[in-house]
Amino acid sequence: MIVRHYRSISPVRKMNFDATILRFGLFALIASPASAAGGISGEPITGPSTTLRLAMTLYAGGVTLGHVDMDAKFAAGKYHTVSNLKTSGVVNVFWQSEIQAASSGKLEEHLLQPELYNSFYTGHKAKHQEVSLTYENGFPARLYANPPYSTRGFEVKSEDKKGTFDPLSAMVFITSGIGAEGNPCAVYAPVYDGRRRYDITMSKIKDLTVKMDNGLYSGPAMQCEIVYKQISGFSPRVLKDAHFPKIYAWVTSLTGKDGHSYVIPLRVWAKSPYGVVAAVATEAEIDGHPAK
Repeated sequence: MIVRHYRSISPVRKMNFDATILRFGLFALIASPASAAGGISGEPITGPSTTLRLAMTLYAGGVTLGHVDMDAKFAAGKYHTVSNLKTSGVVNVFWQSEIQAASSGKLEEHLLQPELYNSFYTGHKAKHQEVSLTYENGFPARLYANPPYSTRGFEVKSEDKKGTFDPLSAMVFITSGIGAEGNPCAVYAPVYDGRRRYDITMSKIKDLTVKMDNGLYSGPAMQCEIVYKQISGFSPRVLKDAHFPKIYAWVTSLTGKDGHSYVIPLRVWAKSPYGVVAAVATEAEIDGHPAK
């Protein structure tokens, strides 16, 4: 479902809006095969594995703003995932940007523990930002940022970082279903991205049957509500709770060859002053088998 209207806005407001869209795109959500910060992307998984591929297109008021994809592998208690988010269309006139990221770590029946996260952002007027988080026993022990982050007035305390996920591992946690206990909408993900600490909480609204306009999927699904809550760290105006809209999602489940049920986001959307902002799935595959 795509709303077919778009409201003209000034370049300054447009840039603030586009920054919100990129962070909204799977809750900042989110980056491609990356040799990013420090040139390290973690060891790719080899041998038998379950693979998950997702691709989504971002819209505002029916206008295409960009694309995001995620490729993940799961095997022998490990996960490795790469992602790419890239703007396109009218947004490139004001704020052409791309985020590449990679994350890897341990994945067990009731445990996801990141080990390494890298991201590389390139943006308007050749601006860039490299970030790497290295974990020890699940704690983000080392942060590399180039250019360096200024933490003055935006400190994230050590106790706030305990038990957190990087943004991409948070997506793995949600899609892997390990935190849901049978309810794909019942997920809590504490996130630390090197600059800010926030919570993503999902809750179930209702069961429903969906038929996607692009023909990707038709069948049973759940509608979830997603709540973003800033805990500490850098908090730009567009991400303050008062300015961050409620987010909703349609999700369904697919079973991998490992017998595990994975959670697939079909559509994620929010209402904003600029119209409906949406991320709509264009690809969703488990072990090469598409959603139906």
